[in-house]
Amino acid sequence: MDNRLENDVNELWAMVFRLVLDGEKLLSARLADHGLTTPQFYVLKTLSEQGGHSAIGQIARLHGLTNATMTGLINRLEAFEPPLVERETNSTDRRSVDVVLTQAGQERFQAVQNDLMDQLRVVLSLIPDAEREAILNDLRRYVMLITATFSVDSSSE
Repeated sequence: MDNRLENDVNELWAMVFRLVLDGEKLLSARLADHGLTTPQFYVLKTLSEQGGHSAIGQIARLHGLTNATMTGLINRLEAFEPPLVERETNSTDRRSVDVVLTQAGQERFQAVQNDLMDQLRVVLSLIPDAEREAILNDLRRYVMLITATFSVDSSSE
């Protein structure tokens, strides 16, 4: 194997791993400031992206969790005062339970999202425009290549 390619692979892996670890630490700290865990935030984010309403099983599948684990997460989000989510029986399939984002849940999600975007804005503001554009273009290309090369059809699961 090409030695330069091997070195690039190792360097990229180290950088991506560092970004993920540092990102998780930063996210956990910011979420703790808002009284949320990472999985709770991901549920609120998913509901916000789904228009504030989704079947509990669909949320579980999107996050690779069991329905039982998702039920525990939903229980904890319902226990907030005021509740961040509510459950309702699906109108078309009475056996299915939907999760609905409450106004308090939407407000909590938006507060966290704003906090995270403000932090990212500070970091990106330290990079000159042309360099920032080049970095973003390179990242877009990387994401496109990774997605095209290793995409998994989730509908077949």
